[in-house]
Amino acid sequence: MTPEPPFLLAIDQGTTSTRAILFDAGARPVSSHAIELRQIYPANGWVEHDPEEIWQAAVACCRVAAIGIAPGEIAAIGITNQRETTVLWDRATGAPLHNAIVWQDRRTADRCGALKDAGHEPEVAARTGLLLDPYFSATKAEWLLNHIPGASERAEKAELALGTIDSWLIFKLTGGRVHATDVTNASRTMLLDLRSLAWSEEMLRLFGVPRALLPEVRDSAGDFGTTAEDVLGAAIPIRGVAGDQQAALVGQACFAAGDVKSTYGTGCFALVNTGSAAPVSQNRLLATAAYRTHDDTAYAIEGSIFIAGAVVQWLRDALGCIRNASEVEALVRTAKQADGLYFVPAFTGLGAPYWDPHARAAILGMARDMGAAEIARAALDAVCYQTRDLLQAMARDMQASGLGAPAALKVDGGMVKNDWFCQRLADLTGLPVERPKVTETTALGAAYLAGLATGIFPDLATIARAWALDRRFEPEFGSATRDGLYEGWIKAVARVR
Repeated sequence: MTPEPPFLLAIDQGTTSTRAILFDAGARPVSSHAIELRQIYPANGWVEHDPEEIWQAAVACCRVAAIGIAPGEIAAIGITNQRETTVLWDRATGAPLHNAIVWQDRRTADRCGALKDAGHEPEVAARTGLLLDPYFSATKAEWLLNHIPGASERAEKAELALGTIDSWLIFKLTGGRVHATDVTNASRTMLLDLRSLAWSEEMLRLFGVPRALLPEVRDSAGDFGTTAEDVLGAAIPIRGVAGDQQAALVGQACFAAGDVKSTYGTGCFALVNTGSAAPVSQNRLLATAAYRTHDDTAYAIEGSIFIAGAVVQWLRDALGCIRNASEVEALVRTAKQADGLYFVPAFTGLGAPYWDPHARAAILGMARDMGAAEIARAALDAVCYQTRDLLQAMARDMQASGLGAPAALKVDGGMVKNDWFCQRLADLTGLPVERPKVTETTALGAAYLAGLATGIFPDLATIARAWALDRRFEPEFGSATRDGLYEGWIKAVARVR
């Protein structure tokens, strides 16, 4: 089918790459371009990105993806982004004052521990839905203000701007005219009141973040200004914004309470739509905003795994057993049984439901006849086991809320192109795994939100009808086999904590 305008341009700014995808009015991908993002490791457990590199890559990707398309044929831009990653910049010049502190960064672990010891976590969780962990933006913002000379004073004078990557890109795309974020990204900062969806004065005081620094909070499908004409050749509206995991929830059409999706990118993030009321997790998961449109607000419970696709990168870059990520499936198919081998990839600590920033990676149960193939299989198994960790905690929260246990798991992200991994995920979690035809659901969700705001898609029901199944993977393991393997995983995790 020949693509026809109007087109939607989605910017997908992730942890390891920046991508732009052009979609037609039927939400079909037309063209795309991606640029890998340099990772900066100033110290053990610290992770940074260059904000200017992100900005230049976003523009370059958009220009390549839109080659041959007149700017007037692009109805709107949607933005989706790595969440929690924090940037501080000069409002007048648009220049960053420091590298972005990435969501994986652990430098504020001691500060989070001190806040816990002081008894602040119950209030933080009650107001924001989040737990005290260096993962979130608040302590990153506090660190920047305390460690950049003069930053606190300039912040009080409203000379600086603070934001997550969506806000940084919006500011740059609009030539500094708009400093805004959407409810999903704001809900990951630990500075937003989850029920009012407004900045919390109590949290701003706790973390010492001046209100003048922060962006305006807007709907996910809303008005974020227009691009400066010199960026893409015309003033193009920016009409959809969501953090990457919430964008994937939209791209997977998880609009009904109880719908679950899990995205396998650098990390793994499972979200269940909990409906219009802000949820409370009793199992150390997170409550978060799922999306907000002009007539619909949805919340979600989320479980976060810090290392998923990143462990495949480690196999490539550190172990050298594959040349590119696509080779891992062929490698694991050659592995011996090795059921006693476990790889806990806690390179930057453990996420939900453990929340242990001090845990570190380990390979346990190695025998003399095991090698690269067995380690690679254990690495993929670890992603499956961590997903089961999340799903079990999520099922308890869902049952307590009257939603029942999940019936199937919708999956997306780069790892799910691997059939072996998808089957293993079904086997080790005990849930059917559903892979959609479009696996780049993060960018698709951003396009959907922009299309909702511009009227290309009239409502969420229209988007839901467009979701299409590529393949369903049914569990093949018996419960005794699955549970026995999982017991070994639990013991392995205990060894690294």
